[in-house]
Amino acid sequence: MLRFMPVGDSMTIGSAGEHTWRHRLWRHLCTTYNGPFTFVGPRETLYDKSTDAPTSLAYADPRFPRAHLAGWGEGWLHMAPLIGDAVRAHRPDILLISLGLIDLGFYTNAEQTAQNVRSFIVQARTAAPHLRMAVLPVIPNIRACADASFAAQVADFNTLLAKAVADLDEPRSPVLLVSPPEPYDIHTDTYDGTHPNARGEHRIAEAFARAMWEGWEVGGPYPAGNGLA
Repeated sequence: MLRFMPVGDSMTIGSAGEHTWRHRLWRHLCTTYNGPFTFVGPRETLYDKSTDAPTSLAYADPRFPRAHLAGWGEGWLHMAPLIGDAVRAHRPDILLISLGLIDLGFYTNAEQTAQNVRSFIVQARTAAPHLRMAVLPVIPNIRACADASFAAQVADFNTLLAKAVADLDEPRSPVLLVSPPEPYDIHTDTYDGTHPNARGEHRIAEAFARAMWEGWEVGGPYPAGNGLA
């Protein structure tokens, strides 16, 4: 049984009524991965905007393994102290990580965020020495379009993230840098300039699927036309 743990912020947890990219990736793996697999993690809810809390189970399609480690407003800063215990408790084989936008927006600069990336990877690997990790760079959002200094921080962080991945990658516990979704247009792939709509969910799922197939031969190519036309 191959065990995936999605780790992320608001783009990964999703909000009430959404499918989430986690669901899109699960559906893809159901048709391309030749073996049993599941998603694991300490949480399974969506964020409920009406209560401002992660208390909803109102998925557009709840019929999938909904476990994850993701939180609205949480970033590398918040997940680094949690990841060791989560890995020990839920025994993932692969982490699918999408973090960083909230860190840069509210908590830490590019250099500090990169240090939290390194701490996260060390803590995860200490808990499971053969753990694999696929890490998505920060996707610039609408704020990056309007705020040049924020856009520069995003670009600087993504450069530092690539360096951290290169430094910490090792054969027994590989760390894979996921190529950002391409194309990705905040006007057509998000509903508010940041959070993915259905098209955006597919694009993020495709990015992880492509990385795992090309890097580790896990799964297969993402099907053409899956909401991406």
